[in-house]
Formats: sequence, structure tokens, C-alpha cells
Amino acid sequence: MTGLPKQRLRVGFVGSGFIAEFHLKGMLGVRNVDVTGVFSRKAENRARFASRVAELGLGDCTSHDSLESLVNADNVDAIWILSPNYTRLDVMRTLHAEVKAGRSKVIAVACEKPLARTIAEAREMLRLAEDAGLNHGYLENQVFCTPVIRGKDIIWRRAASATGRPYLARAAEEHSGPHEPWFWQGDKQGGGVLSDMMCHSVEVARHLLTKPGAPRKSLTIKQVSGTVANLKWTRPNYADQLRKRFGSEVDYRNRPSEDFARGTILLEDEDGNELVIEATTSWAYVGAGLRIQLELLGPEYAMEFNSLNTGLKIFMSREVKGEEGEDLVEKQNAEQGLMPVLEDEAGVYGYTDENRHMVECFRKGETPMETFHDGLAVVEILMGLYRSAEISGSVSFPAPELENYVPVVARIGA
Repeated sequence: MTGLPKQRLRVGFVGSGFIAEFHLKGMLGVRNVDVTGVFSRKAENRARFASRVAELGLGDCTSHDSLESLVNADNVDAIWILSPNYTRLDVMRTLHAEVKAGRSKVIAVACEKPLARTIAEAREMLRLAEDAGLNHGYLENQVFCTPVIRGKDIIWRRAASATGRPYLARAAEEHSGPHEPWFWQGDKQGGGVLSDMMCHSVEVARHLLTKPGAPRKSLTIKQVSGTVANLKWTRPNYADQLRKRFGSEVDYRNRPSEDFARGTILLEDEDGNELVIEATTSWAYVGAGLRIQLELLGPEYAMEFNSLNTGLKIFMSREVKGEEGEDLVEKQNAEQGLMPVLEDEAGVYGYTDENRHMVECFRKGETPMETFHDGLAVVEILMGLYRSAEISGSVSFPAPELENYVPVVARIGA
């Protein structure tokens, strides 16, 4: 690409919701970037987002009333796709069309997890990005979590070099349920908690097991086995709570998506060694808030991380009363008692380093550590796990039969 490196990367956001706020907070720790535009479905949300950008000192952000207006703006170099899952392929098609027609000067695109709802959609996202000549990055924040960066470095540099590579990675992510109604709708989101959260778990585990400097494809997926269940939200009183909170479109009495999922992934490294990933995700966990647990085990060592084992904790008695919020930890479930506090959620969760990495790669024309290729590989694993759960048996890879597979909970009329 000509004109690289750019002194500053000018980013346009597609989407202005919960995850966009995390990315803005992450951008505070990034140099050489300005947030110059936003498009989302509601004008009031776009206006709020633009005001937030100004408040944080991240640039002069224009609110665009169409996606075409955003991607064709003279002051937008890269697009961050942060809109709901069911919109992402259409966003990519529009960006592709505008770039190919010469109306857009965008040089790069980053997409929030998961890349798509199915393998076919993910493959098309990748094709469109590459056909348009765009640099592309897959926004998987847990790969950039500060404890993951530090822990992987120490394990591989000190322990694996002395006693052998790690062979087992465990990853779990649990909370009490998503914020927006579309997450709960299988056809719009692409599934339930397995699609929503296991995309994190399988990729951070795969990353931890990958030798530093080696491509992710140095690990070969051999077999996957998945289990899904409805533990909480199909119970009548909780199904009614969802309906009251989100409206009739979220009908867990008749159209539920799984709120618990477990996956086992068998892999092989470049030397033929067997490796294992164990992943667990849940929307049925009620604790202080979002809990991420990671483990990496090898011949003579282990690494452990739990996001709720924070150094800072605050106690508030029953006399301290106030409105519900998430000012202590994401998906906060209480405002009283002994509460963990994440002093820098955007940093610990990886949004700061993720955005710094993407900005620098796009600004300089370098290939990011996580690309749409990785996003596609994650969706392939997820579809294997869904199929395994459907047939109550393991799925061996490669699995060409999954190319057009749609999870049961995402099938219209199922």
C-alpha cells in the first residue's frame, strides 16, 4: 500500500454500543490514532458516541447517517466493525463495494469476535477483505489480555524451553447474561453462549499453546467434542424475566439458545505431539461479575489466571444503597458486600493492547497477529462443537460437511 506508514490512523466505528465503549477506553492507551467517524442504526446513539469521543480527547468524530457516508469519508483510513453479528457480512459487502468502485480510500478493517455466524459467512468476510486489498484484523481481545501476554512469555521463555512445550490449555468465561436482545436470539447472534463466548476461549487457548513466533496453523485441529445445555434461562420464571426485559422476540419458553457450553478440542503440534483445549462458557453464572479463568499446563509447570481474583476489593455494608451499575466489574451482580474491582478493565481484558497492535499494523501496513484467517478458524471450531452437540458424538477434522452448517438454535423455524 502506498503512503505508509501513516503518521496517524483515522478510524471509523460501525456500531456504538457496549463493546464500542470498551474499544474507546482501550484507545486511550494508543498513540497515533484518531476516532474520526461513527455509523450505527440510531441517530441518538451516534450522537452520544461522538460526544464520548470528544470527551475522551480521541478526535473530532463525525456522526454519519449511512454506512456509505462513513466508509467514503476523506478522514477515515480504517473501519472497526462492532455492530451485531447478523449485520457484519452486509457491512463487509458495502465496504468491499465502495473500495472496489474507488469511492472509499479505506485501507484496513478490523472485526469484533466472532467473525461471523457460520463458516460460509466467515469465509465470505475473508474473501471480501482480500479481494478489496484490505489489511484485516480479528478483534479477539483475550489474546491481548495483560496476564495472557505476560504469562505466555514467562511460560515459554523459562519453563517450556527447559522441560518441554505446554500440552493442556483450559479457558472458561462466565457471566449472568448479555446486555442486548439480539444476543439471546439464535438466528441473529448465530447461536447461544457457545457462539457468543467460546469464540474467546478456544482462541486464547490456541494462542497459549502456540509456540511464540509460530503461525497459529502450526497447530492442527484433529477432533472436537461439544456439549450444550439450558440450565437457567428456560426455567419459566427466568424465561418470563427475559421476555419482560427484552420483549416478545426473546422467547425462551419456545425458542431458547443454550446458556451453557463445554468443548474439548484435540490438536497436534508440528512435531506430532498431542495437545488438548478444554473450554467452558456460561450465561448462568451469578457471582461478582464476569469471570475469566485461564490455565496452561506443561510437563513441570502451570499458569493460572482468574479475573475476579483482583488486588483491589471494596466492602459495602447493607446500609450502602444505590442504583445498579457496572462501575466495579463488568456484568456486576451486586452493589453490596465484598466486591472485586478491576482498576483497568480495558487493559486487563486486552482492549488496550489489541487496539494498539491493530493501529500500528494498519498504520505501517503490517499483518496483524490475529487476522480474518484466525476468525474463520475459530468459526470452524465452533461449528464443529455445535455439530458434535447435535449428534452426541465427536467431529473429526478436516470437516468439509460443516461448510454450510447452521447450529440448531440458529435455524429459522427450528
